[in-house]
Amino acid sequence: VQLQASGGGLVQAGGSLRLSCAASGSIFSINGMGWYRQAPGKQRELVATITSNGNTNYADSVLGRFTISRDNAKNTVYLQMNSLKPEDTAVYYCNADITTDWALRTDYWGQGTLVTVSS
Repeated sequence: VQLQASGGGLVQAGGSLRLSCAASGSIFSINGMGWYRQAPGKQRELVATITSNGNTNYADSVLGRFTISRDNAKNTVYLQMNSLKPEDTAVYYCNADITTDWALRTDYWGQGTLVTVSS
């Protein structure tokens, strides 16, 4: 099983970006999915999560600006980021709680995609 994240880049403050993360491999089902971020010199922190039936949870710092969604048919999770701020600069990682075809349930992580917001 692999998670492939994409969509990061450089954007000015106030701008928008959309991150995508697609899961592939021997997947039986995907439970929760989410996005985390790690800024230089800081610990990785939760950004947003979404359950298999669409319930969402957000960090206070992104509430009202970011929207997490998923396409279960494509095994993909998205993060729409609007009104970006310089403090949103970080490497963003996707995460998925996956049950494989062999009935193994494991947390998987994507490789990370860099988001840089200039002031």
